[in-house]
Amino acid sequence: VQLQASGGGLVQAGGSLRLSCAASGSAVSMNAMGWYRQAPGKQRELVAVITRRGVTNYADSVKGRFTIFADNTKNTGYLQMNSLKPEDTAVYYCNVIFVQYDSSEHSSWGQGTQVTVSS
Repeated sequence: VQLQASGGGLVQAGGSLRLSCAASGSAVSMNAMGWYRQAPGKQRELVAVITRRGVTNYADSVKGRFTIFADNTKNTGYLQMNSLKPEDTAVYYCNVIFVQYDSSEHSSWGQGTQVTVSS
């Protein structure tokens, strides 16, 4: 499974962006899709995750501002980011946990998309 992330950019504080993560390739099922971010000099952190059953979980820092959702008909996941803050500035990566035909579980990462929030 290959992932293509897009939608990053430069936005003023208080603005919004929607990130997309398009999946291609074959797999039996997608167990979960997550968005992570890494700011300069910091470790990569989990921002939000959605399971195959639609259960979501968010980092405390983005609760109430970010929404993760997926369109299974398009094999695409999204991260809607509202009320952006300068501290949201980072490279955002999408990740998918999927199961192959031999029942093995795998992880795939997108290439990252830069989000910059100006004050």
